[in-house]
Amino acid sequence: MNFVLSVEHPAWAHQFRYIIQLLEQRGHRVLVLAIKKDVDLELLKQFGIPYVLVGTTTGSGILQKAWLLFSITLKMIWACRHYKPDCFIGRASPMMAMTAACYRRPHVIFEDTEHSHISLFFCRHLSTRIITPVSFRTNLGKAQKRLPVYKESFYLHPAHFKPDPAYLHAIGIQEGEPFVLMRFVAWTADHDLGQKGLSLQTKIKAVKAFEQFGRVLISSEEQLPAALEPYRIRIAPEKIHHIMYYASLLYGESATMASECAVLGTHAIYCDFTGRGYTDEQEKKYGLVYNFRLDPASQEASVQKGMQLLQNPNLWKEGKNKREKLLQEVRDGSSLFLEELAEVENL
Repeated sequence: MNFVLSVEHPAWAHQFRYIIQLLEQRGHRVLVLAIKKDVDLELLKQFGIPYVLVGTTTGSGILQKAWLLFSITLKMIWACRHYKPDCFIGRASPMMAMTAACYRRPHVIFEDTEHSHISLFFCRHLSTRIITPVSFRTNLGKAQKRLPVYKESFYLHPAHFKPDPAYLHAIGIQEGEPFVLMRFVAWTADHDLGQKGLSLQTKIKAVKAFEQFGRVLISSEEQLPAALEPYRIRIAPEKIHHIMYYASLLYGESATMASECAVLGTHAIYCDFTGRGYTDEQEKKYGLVYNFRLDPASQEASVQKGMQLLQNPNLWKEGKNKREKLLQEVRDGSSLFLEELAEVENL
């Protein structure tokens, strides 16, 4: 069969890399349509995944994003014209949903972001099956199927990921040495429109507070101010999960990285204007993520929570013990997704 997959964010490249391998091993073909966003093209190249570039996420306003939606959909439809697609797969992409509808083919997706309102509007009407975590807050209708899975378990489940301390040595850290990883995002995604993240004052305060407990490393989608640039981590993006596994704590604005840490057994503090159902579950059920909003009082509380956690000398080990419980209940996402595909397509 001929599958079409879109990659529109670095996390999507991680999430579907093993699904591509598994489908190809079974004799199927996968056409990857890529939209340039942060380091997603770099990841595809590192993973050895060929792709067709159909656009870039340069738009910031509503009109620009509307034009991108229209123009990229046309490019996707055109890119598939000789491929004879049988099934479209991926995340909640309105462009892919419309392309699948144009070709009258099934559209099977995974989605975990409740406030992706535009994408979900199209997909709830056009997609064949929408797989979500059990904790997903929104009812998407008859196409939705809730399953015990996170997108991060597609690629960080032990079936696919083995941590390697050699990557610590490459950035001058020894195994067992405490350190904090911080993650700041650009706030340019469709579901972030009009929102802002942590204040510069909070970021600097957090760095100074956490430095009392070990080194601080920063991963950022945006240019950092001069005061924070010396903390920027220099490592290939496909290797960052090894660093996350050995970190004492993650602090930042990325839901994906907070959830990645949960699957890896690393405690995380996640700051966002609305949060996610799955990070709420990872806090309440597994005690691995701590969710905070972005008002000034919540930002202050998030820093204080980070300091409280870092005072625990057994924090890293306790996180790995909590991970064992999580892995007993959360499925390998890649295997599960293929099972759902088989049910839809009789593979």
